[in-house]
Amino acid sequence: MSFASLGLSDPIVRAVTERGYTIPTPIQRQAIPAVLAGGDLLAGAQTGTGKTAGFALPILHRLSTSKPITGGRAPIRALILTPTRELAAQIEESVREYGKYLKLNSMVMFGGVGIQPQIQQLRNRVDILVATPGRLLDHAGQRTVDLSRIEVLVLDEADRMLDMGFIHDIKKVLALLPRQRQNLLFSATSSDEIRTLADSLLNRPALIEVARRNAPAEAVTHQVHLVDRERKRELLAHLIRANRWQQVLVFTRTKHGANRLSEQLTRGGIAALAIHGNKSQSARTHALAEFKNGALPVLVATDIAARGLDIVDLPHVVNFELPNVPEDYVHRIGRTGRAGATGVAVSLVCVDEHKLLADIEKVIKRSLPREVEPGFEPDPRIKAEPIPNGRNRSPMPMGRPAQGRSAAPARAEPGRSSHPRTQTPSWRGATHPRPSADRGNLRRPA
Repeated sequence: MSFASLGLSDPIVRAVTERGYTIPTPIQRQAIPAVLAGGDLLAGAQTGTGKTAGFALPILHRLSTSKPITGGRAPIRALILTPTRELAAQIEESVREYGKYLKLNSMVMFGGVGIQPQIQQLRNRVDILVATPGRLLDHAGQRTVDLSRIEVLVLDEADRMLDMGFIHDIKKVLALLPRQRQNLLFSATSSDEIRTLADSLLNRPALIEVARRNAPAEAVTHQVHLVDRERKRELLAHLIRANRWQQVLVFTRTKHGANRLSEQLTRGGIAALAIHGNKSQSARTHALAEFKNGALPVLVATDIAARGLDIVDLPHVVNFELPNVPEDYVHRIGRTGRAGATGVAVSLVCVDEHKLLADIEKVIKRSLPREVEPGFEPDPRIKAEPIPNGRNRSPMPMGRPAQGRSAAPARAEPGRSSHPRTQTPSWRGATHPRPSADRGNLRRPA
């Protein structure tokens, strides 16, 4: 099956083909015709499934082949709401790339940067707006954005938005939209809140679900290196040098840990930068750009990056520290092995983390091979110690964040409180604390 066979226009198919994509992923094969049909959609999708293109391509087709119903100044016709800045930026980038042969304009809007340039951009024609809820409401409060003629609304990673406490912001945004519109809701889990939102938002939606819950990408090779906690940094530097890794995404539990590790690696001759919720948006954007273009070999991140990054053909992901919530392992390693590419996920596991490793193996329903790097053999005399903000002594029920966990992804908008939620069963009954994210990757030709 080709993209042309799904009913997309020639300019869109041309743009997609130029990116090297020819075969739609399962969610694209189902979502694109459903969106083109004009009805509402409720979709459950795992990370790396090509979700972004599943709604971006048919929206571009719809807007480019039909004219706005109302006259006057060109209105904003499609609104895509996302939970994080990185995700918003990457969705808008995909919209621009897929629509480069169309006469449509898109814009991204999020907090952490000056509002005046966004106000200036809104004075020009904007057909598709990608935004985080907080900054969008700031503009609405200043009457610098008009959402009264929106034809299509997308709530991407809806469960993640609810998990981050965006429900009231979402309701405020919905009150600004016209009653007659197409609604597309994408979520990785099906909690009571998601079902309530879907019932109030969607009208007889088409239902789509692809990929087994908590299933890591098949193209990823897993490695577990057993090592003492105090030798992790030394082992990481050794692996990078010995294997000549050129692009490595490293995950830590905390913001402080990310800063410390990046500084230590840099002092040791391996250039590294950290990104997390306390970094300014300009610093995050700069670090990510340097990492994507290959100028920066190591990017150290907290779990905020597990859902906001799309690096083409990223070869290596390293869990410097295992996540406190086992499902986050899937989200972290989902940054590699995407769109048909292969990748390696390396976990550095000390004696403190054996219980976390066992929890991960239960979630992904497979055992991960252990190995010991020569010269880095663990000292059997070292005893396990409690993990700060961790769960190695008294594990909470699977899928519930540990109390006081400091490594949780930050809200997209500074100054707005986050409200962690007790998790509920996912689409097929498994627990899943937070949604996955993918950036519209399409399947590469074989």
